[in-house]
Amino acid sequence: MTISLVTIGLVSILGQVVLLRELNVSFYGIELIYLLALGIWLFWTAVGAVIGRRILSPSINRIAILFILLGITIPLDIAFIRSSRLLFGGVPGAYLTFLQQLTVAAISILPAGLSAGLLFQWTAKLYVEKKRTLAVAYGIESIGGLIGGLFSTFFIMWGLDNCSVAIFCALIAVITSTIILKGLNKSFLRRTAIMLVCILLVILWKVSSLDRRMTIWNHPNLLESKDSPYGRITITKLYNQMSVFENDALALETEGTDAEYFCHLTALQHHNPQDVLILGGGIEGTVSEIVKYKPKRIDYVELNPVMLNMAKKYLPDEIQKSLVEPSVHIIFADPRRYLKKSDTYDLILVGMPEPTSGQANRFYTREFFEQCSAKLNPGGILGFRLRTAENFWTKPLTSRNASIYSALRSVFPEILFLPGTINIVTASRSTLPHSPEIMSRRLQALKIKTRLISPNYINYLFTNDRFFKIRALLKEEKVPPNTDLRPICYQYAFIIWLSKFFPHLALLDLSSIIDKNFLKQSLLLLCIILPVIFLLSRSLPTIRRILLVGTAGFTGMVLETIFILYYQAKHGALYQDIGLLLMSFMAGLAFGALTLNKAMLQQVKNRNFLRLYGIVLLIGLCILCIFTDLKIIKSASAGLVMISFLLTITGFLVAGIFAFVSLHGIENQEKIISPLYSADLIGGCIGSLLGSLILIPLAGMNVTLLVILMFTVFSLIMV
Repeated sequence: MTISLVTIGLVSILGQVVLLRELNVSFYGIELIYLLALGIWLFWTAVGAVIGRRILSPSINRIAILFILLGITIPLDIAFIRSSRLLFGGVPGAYLTFLQQLTVAAISILPAGLSAGLLFQWTAKLYVEKKRTLAVAYGIESIGGLIGGLFSTFFIMWGLDNCSVAIFCALIAVITSTIILKGLNKSFLRRTAIMLVCILLVILWKVSSLDRRMTIWNHPNLLESKDSPYGRITITKLYNQMSVFENDALALETEGTDAEYFCHLTALQHHNPQDVLILGGGIEGTVSEIVKYKPKRIDYVELNPVMLNMAKKYLPDEIQKSLVEPSVHIIFADPRRYLKKSDTYDLILVGMPEPTSGQANRFYTREFFEQCSAKLNPGGILGFRLRTAENFWTKPLTSRNASIYSALRSVFPEILFLPGTINIVTASRSTLPHSPEIMSRRLQALKIKTRLISPNYINYLFTNDRFFKIRALLKEEKVPPNTDLRPICYQYAFIIWLSKFFPHLALLDLSSIIDKNFLKQSLLLLCIILPVIFLLSRSLPTIRRILLVGTAGFTGMVLETIFILYYQAKHGALYQDIGLLLMSFMAGLAFGALTLNKAMLQQVKNRNFLRLYGIVLLIGLCILCIFTDLKIIKSASAGLVMISFLLTITGFLVAGIFAFVSLHGIENQEKIISPLYSADLIGGCIGSLLGSLILIPLAGMNVTLLVILMFTVFSLIMV
């Protein structure tokens, strides 16, 4: 049973990585569906733990069957996810309906999530029958999760594709079934498992061919596809047009004028840009366009080396030649990290994606703009772009742009918005040209050949009614600035994405709903409701235990989200680092469960002393919330070691509370497996969704920490 528990944790973590990455690609890299899918995973696992108590009693054979089914379902789920657009009749390049997306996520996650929950419930029941405790079973499963996180980290570092990881995950599950059936040499079930292992090994040998065939379902003109630390890069070519997709969303194509539009409308605002920094987007043509100004130095910082190395051999000759110009220096680094040690520049062009995710949002915050401002020479200009509708901005879109404008205004005295389907936004500490004549003269003097940009076009941008309306609109809109600690763009990205499926949401004005008075009233209401609920639960021991474990799971997941988002905002979203952070949390869970189990068993006869463990653990969570709040308020740049340590402490305290509840006053360990494990998962599910999608974007990290601090303080009532 120990091997089974380790495998459950390992396969659960790897299975999550595999399926959630596939869903992220299938839904065009929308990070929000990724968060919803994580909540669905936790929900199905909790359902599996609950029904495991109601249906057949556990046995070695039934556990082996579940491992075999888990091994089969993960590769099949990948095939289902990749074919979902075809199965549901989706239009190429367009979203499925919101209901269809949720259906795909729910169906694809159901078998693995349900099996994992059912497996833990059954395996833990057999484990505690041998006079062991649920806390130890929980700790052993967490050790498996730690190993799964370690594998995930190494696989990403080694460049292993997601399909190979899925087959490896399936192999681990099926091999485990052969191990636990070892005593039954003539068992038909064991022979079936061994045969399935052989089949999976053959599939693993031919996995690259299988991966390519499944990719062609959505990209019939496929040249190459590869998983990178930042997403799946896919390159297609039709006639002379090469297209690069990141997580199946079009990142760039070689026949458009986006690079020309962005580069020239920014560069022409500077009288003579000699030192230029390009942060992302160079391979779409930005480098080849800026070369026309003959600057002395062009530093091109690329976040994803896999994308550049894959795409450059298929790029048009003009772009390929520009990348090897003597003045061009290609640097593989996170742009924000690079800015900390870079030289100063006349022009900084930010070609990063739209602020629709935690990773991209960090390039549109006040802190990032401050970094750029510090690296601009006198008269230097910062430029970036925002995609919008050309003629009509919905309320969420207006608020999103206004939050970026507000962040920019807090750093730069001069800001210019040039309207269009792509808005060119420039900022400087010096005067910018607010009329077309200066830019037009420079374009004519330089004799730069362009397909779109001309003196007449520049004149049109400055004189059409949109130019004046947008300037007035941005100044009138009262929205908090987008910052690292309050990523308000993330909130509006969620509403903008949902409004594609529910158009009435485009009329929603969150700024009028969520204000300081609303937050104060909500916190006051929590101060009244929580103590009442927790006091009433004291007379119902089962409910009290479920609430205490659920609250710990909720608090732990919100804290985990805060730490990861904070690290992401400060240091970038390297999957290798995120894997290490998740491993730290799992290590804390394992250490907390095993340590508290040993400590409490030594004091099993002293119930008052045991109660003290619960009080100390909850006080520890309170101290952790306060320490985190102070750390964030100071905005100190905590590194990987510090964040990993805080995540380990978080995991230790959450698992410690789980162990405390499972041991304090419990005579029959079997009866509490299902309710406590389910409560832990449901609490984590709510924490993941509420923290990521609502609390942190709407209220900021500080208020979110205050909310979970209130939950933790009032939880002392239940101890």
